[in-house]
Amino acid sequence: MYDNYNKLPSLLPDDVISRARRLNPALLCDGMKDMGITMDGCMEASIMPVNPKQNMIMVGTALTVDTDLGDNLPIHVATYSAGPGYVMVVDGKGYKERPYFGDLVIGAAKAIGIEGIVIDGYTRDVDGTVAIGLPVYSKGIMQRGVLKESPGKINVPIMCGGIQINPGDLVVGGRDGVTVVPRSNVYEVLQKAEEKAAYEDERDVIIAEYTKAVVEETDLPQLAPQWCLDLLAKMD
Repeated sequence: MYDNYNKLPSLLPDDVISRARRLNPALLCDGMKDMGITMDGCMEASIMPVNPKQNMIMVGTALTVDTDLGDNLPIHVATYSAGPGYVMVVDGKGYKERPYFGDLVIGAAKAIGIEGIVIDGYTRDVDGTVAIGLPVYSKGIMQRGVLKESPGKINVPIMCGGIQINPGDLVVGGRDGVTVVPRSNVYEVLQKAEEKAAYEDERDVIIAEYTKAVVEETDLPQLAPQWCLDLLAKMD
């Protein structure tokens, strides 16, 4: 019955987690541009934080669950088998007739040290979720009860939000949504994302200088980035 329950993947190294925490889901997607990774690691826009007003960042190693029809038995098993540092990612097949879990599972996950939960499906208990303060991402809210009938699968490759997730991948969530970085590409992606972050910091400085010059009525610095000027020159 439980042949499809596999061991937890090893946690990603501390340096990977710390570097990812200094970035965000969008920058990590930028880091995967032109690498042939589906959707640049970006989950569907329909999977969003249950409480977007909470400015929480979720970073951790993927623990995966495969289930269907609103059945949360494997979600419970995965939760109680986990430990600190994991993000539970659940392929709920986008099932629309039941939620998969509520604040009891979320509270247990928070107590265990799970960094967050992502599900391709619905959840319930918004007030409890907000009070617990654990990052939770789902396709929406439904108050109906759940099922506990099928064992499902734990720590197998899954699909969630239109992309594939393997146990051990890097999962990062913010108010914009969820990004997944394949473990095999993680250092390359981090480097490219950090380079993009540095570029954006430089642009922020230029925009601030331009704004100040407008207010002070001084000479305006060049606002358009060089790549834009180069493209315009080619169009002449």
